[in-house]
Order: sequence, then structure tokens, then C-alpha cells
Amino acid sequence: MFQFLTALRIDGFPLWVVLLVCAGVFLASFMDAVAGGGGIISVPTHLIAFGNLPAPYALGTNKVSAAIGTCFSTGRFIKNGYVDWKLFGPSILFSLAGSVAGTWLQHRTPDAVLKYMLLVVLPVVAVVTLRNHEWPDEPGEIERRKQLAIVWAAAFLIGGYDGYYGPGTGTFLLIIFIRLAKMDTRHAAGGVKVINLASNVGSLVTQLASGYVFLGVGLIASVASIAGHYIGSGLAIKNGSKIVRPAVIIVLILLTVKVGSELLFPDFWG
Repeated sequence: MFQFLTALRIDGFPLWVVLLVCAGVFLASFMDAVAGGGGIISVPTHLIAFGNLPAPYALGTNKVSAAIGTCFSTGRFIKNGYVDWKLFGPSILFSLAGSVAGTWLQHRTPDAVLKYMLLVVLPVVAVVTLRNHEWPDEPGEIERRKQLAIVWAAAFLIGGYDGYYGPGTGTFLLIIFIRLAKMDTRHAAGGVKVINLASNVGSLVTQLASGYVFLGVGLIASVASIAGHYIGSGLAIKNGSKIVRPAVIIVLILLTVKVGSELLFPDFWG
């Protein structure tokens, strides 16, 4: 059996390596569908599996399964009526514009500055999330114009964060949509999926054009991604805040660990 797992290769990688990627992608996709932040698991999985290859190959191949899987979780939210297109149609454009601006800024400032800021901000966000036990399954009262302004501004600013650094983008959007824009958990999650799908597709096109994708590995991992997104989105739609809130806490903790490890072990993260 071991000889089979070693002998059979896909894009030059032994089958056991591809299966390792699939396991990580499934867990990441499940988390991403529920609360965002799946890249915290999937990116390190690809980095470990690809060994000494340049980091862009791990990031590019990860985008294949991420984009395809997100299509399915987004579709479930849309099918169940949990996407407000008047809010989130324009949000896609704001997010893409913010991402371009964030990438421009990244090329001109050291990202360690943002990472040190995150080490201060993330514990505060986690404490606020833990202290507030009410994660609504019904929308709150807010003036429509104010809600539009908050959602579109958040899409631009967090889109900028996504272009500058990235991990936890969906989680931050989810918290803002629920806490500030007074959306219910399911509609907030649906909006996040739409924005994430747009950014994933845009990133995937860029990575494919640059040649940093092992397409065979990415497509096989996409099966695991579809399963994770489908199961995760179903649980989020069915259980709402009961499953989303604790998942957000887990993402914030993992993101804090990731940021700290990047500062301590920068060579591992490329």
C-alpha cells in the first residue's frame, strides 16, 4: 500500500502528499464556509506538502481548491435567499478596489508593521466577541443608508487588508457585518461568501497567468474543498449563530498563533 502511495504521482508529487493536501483543504474549507479564515489551515498545509518549492506555488495551487469550493458554499447561501444583492453586489467592486490598494501599499511598507498591530488587535477582537453572547439570528434595527455605508466601507477596508496580508479576511467581514451593520448571522455569512468568491477567482486568474499552479493537485484537492464547503455552509445555514460564533473564536485564536509564528519563524512562511 505504501509503495502505491509513493509510486503514483500527480504533478510530480507522491499520492500520499496529495492526500495530505486534501485532508488539510477539507478542514480549511469547512472552517471557511462557517466563519472564514480557511487559509490559516490550507496555506500551511500546502507549504508543508510542497517542501522547498517557492511559496507562490503553494499559494497559487491553494487558490484552485479555494475558488472552486467557495462556489458551492456561496451557491447554497444564494439558493436559500441569504444574499442581499443591493448590499453585496457593489461590495464586490469595493472589495476588489481595496485589494488593489492594499497590494500597492504592501509593496511600499514592511508587512511586519501590520503583523505587530494584529498581535494587539486580535486579542481585543476575541475578547469583545467572547463577552458579547448575543449573535443574532434576526437582523437588528439600522437605517438602510447607514448599513450600506458600513458594508461598502468594510468591503473596501478589509479588501485592502486582504491585498496587504490576507488571513482572516472573511472573519473580520463577518464580525463587522453582524456587529456594526446589524445583519443577522446567516445573511452576513452569505455576503461574506460572495465577496470571498470574487477575490478568490480574481486571485486564481492571476496565479494561473503567472504559472504558479499545480493544476492536477489543485483539482483533486477541490473535491475535498467542495465537500468541506458544502457541509460547513449547510451547518451554518441550519444552526446560524450557534455554530458560527464559536467557529469565529477558533479562527481568531489560530490567526493570532499564525501571526506570532510568522514573526518568530519568517523563513517557514516564505
